[in-house]
Amino acid sequence: MTFGFRQAGIKVIAGIDVDPKCKETYELNNKPAKFIEADIKKLSETELAKKIKIKKDDDNLIFIGCSPCQYWSIIKTDKTKAEDSKNLLEDFQKFIEYFNPGFVVIENVPGIVSKAGSPLKDFIKFLTEQGYNSISYRIINVSDYGVPQSRKRFVLIASRTRNILFPEADTELKPTVRKFIGETEIFPKVEAGHRDESDFCHTVQGFSQISLERMKLTPKNGGTRDAWKDTDLQVNVYRLKDGNENFAFKDTYGRMFWDKPASTITTKFFSISNGRFGRIINSARALKTNRVLLNISKEREAN
Repeated sequence: MTFGFRQAGIKVIAGIDVDPKCKETYELNNKPAKFIEADIKKLSETELAKKIKIKKDDDNLIFIGCSPCQYWSIIKTDKTKAEDSKNLLEDFQKFIEYFNPGFVVIENVPGIVSKAGSPLKDFIKFLTEQGYNSISYRIINVSDYGVPQSRKRFVLIASRTRNILFPEADTELKPTVRKFIGETEIFPKVEAGHRDESDFCHTVQGFSQISLERMKLTPKNGGTRDAWKDTDLQVNVYRLKDGNENFAFKDTYGRMFWDKPASTITTKFFSISNGRFGRIINSARALKTNRVLLNISKEREAN
């Protein structure tokens, strides 16, 4: 979120996260924004003011809340570990009440709208009572805004100083895997487990021989593990579950479609066993495009 706001010309002052592992990546990619390692359930409003020198009632100040989404996800997984962070939106609220920024933005999964126990309704009521007379929110698919990924998110934008116009989707964009990767070789061929220490990051996951055999049999352009589910290659945990209509994970070990946006990136998108993340990539043209984009990015950073 910080990087996106910076690309839009916003000066980002700081970001708060309880995980110290985020510090290096956050500060490296978002200079001069400051990383604050803190639990917002324990961090006080006055402590935050001292750390980043912000004042109350600043019409140009933007508060952005991206609370953990695992608990509100509609994916059928155990939510026990996510219980502790499910209501961080309420903890975020105390900072809005204290500082009264000109703008508030929040982002989360669509489940925060529909799932029982969601704090969203009370949060919107709070914003209204706080004087935010322009509140706009909806569920968007980022592919309608030029991102080559099918990813639905709830986004809310509120202001107490001006009328908010939510950016309209453009369904004519149709960003697809083919348009962003191309059709001829982009990466040199490497063995499974190859590590690339350069900025190109052409690092490849290591695979067992049986996993390699599964991928070879998975058809290109949207193929699934159905191609080998009735063979000795079938994953044991799926042998009984595949007959259950309510079993949600049908696209694991699958390959992406050429002419659709990529699947939603999940926490474990680096593993072929966690979704439709497979793709035989081959595009010299895309490699050239990537280098151009990299050079533009460096020039912008320098400027």
